[in-house]
Amino acid sequence: MNKKTVRDIDVKGKKVLVRCDFNVPLDENKNITDNRRIVGALPTIKYLLENNCAIILCSHLGRPKGEFKPEFSLEPVSKELSKLLDKEVIMAKDVIGEDAKQKAENLKPGQIMLLENVRFHREETDNNPEFAKQLASMAEIYVNDAFGTAHRAHASTAGVASYLPAVAGFLMEKELNFLGTTLENPERPFMAILGGKKVSDKIGVIDSLLEKVDTLMIGGGMAYTFFKSMGYNVGNSICELDKLDLAKSLMEKAKAKGVKLMLPVDTKVGKEFKEDTESKTVKYTEIPDGWEGFDIGAETIKMYQDELSKAKTVIWNGPLGLFEFDQFAIGTNAIAKVLSEIDATTIIGGGDSAAAVKKAGLQDKMTHISTGGGASLEFLEGKKLPGIECLLDK
Repeated sequence: MNKKTVRDIDVKGKKVLVRCDFNVPLDENKNITDNRRIVGALPTIKYLLENNCAIILCSHLGRPKGEFKPEFSLEPVSKELSKLLDKEVIMAKDVIGEDAKQKAENLKPGQIMLLENVRFHREETDNNPEFAKQLASMAEIYVNDAFGTAHRAHASTAGVASYLPAVAGFLMEKELNFLGTTLENPERPFMAILGGKKVSDKIGVIDSLLEKVDTLMIGGGMAYTFFKSMGYNVGNSICELDKLDLAKSLMEKAKAKGVKLMLPVDTKVGKEFKEDTESKTVKYTEIPDGWEGFDIGAETIKMYQDELSKAKTVIWNGPLGLFEFDQFAIGTNAIAKVLSEIDATTIIGGGDSAAAVKKAGLQDKMTHISTGGGASLEFLEGKKLPGIECLLDK
């Protein structure tokens, strides 16, 4: 990684602003249902505590759309952090208001405070320079440890770097090392599995991966656009009619590059979009009218499993079926299981694929699960991410 981290600059005794990704799921009683993102930030926070820093943490939670909405308060996060660190985390009532500024000014080395949700201000997502300047004025150093929002040019993810020396935290470093090293120098055979609803969401990724992988497996809703482009009936399955030529050109590119592009050979179809709908498995060339494809079939599972058993590096982004419904989660779960068993580096690209792996209880068996769905997609596409570009070079 060619960006500086907290290890590369002198942080001793300094006041440090850390952008974390504390966008955690809450239940109706404001209890955190999955604290993994908070746990992910602990190595950076502990390092700064060891170096006697005064730590100002900031994050967003949900989409309050520039208004103060108590249901999006970071208060539950401050309580969880206090518990995990066995240390008081001072909670500010605002972001750049009187309370936050007062508390930041009085913050002593070895103390931690958390600002309120940065997205309570519209200026955050607008990357307003004045707002970024106010945030930066509270600290001497800026650390970005929020890979999940690194693809956004917001005030707290990129703007503040114009006013403070900016470096990566350990979680950010870990993400960049895993994703970056894998793409630059993968152990081969290098395979990618792409699922999800739409080809249009993954065009850039498919295009970029066809330059790098040995095998690309397609599943999820986007497979039906490929089938349609080959002239087959897809019934009521999700299908992007305006992307048929694109699907064809991607198949042609794979052929020209010598990449093995694998599509499902059978599919599990349902009558209606509901959990207990009538379902059956059919060949991909025989999807009946009035039925909708919701998962890959048993033959495809076997074919993908056999191929993956030869892999040395695998990147997976996007579920292979409607995994929220148990009867259509079989393909996704089977692929998660095979990835947990093979002797290979396995990287799960955040978002729904990470959720599917967690749902299957296999998260500890993967080499790396990315904390950013959108960010990891854009990184795989080869795009420059604003929250990383703004950091100091080594």
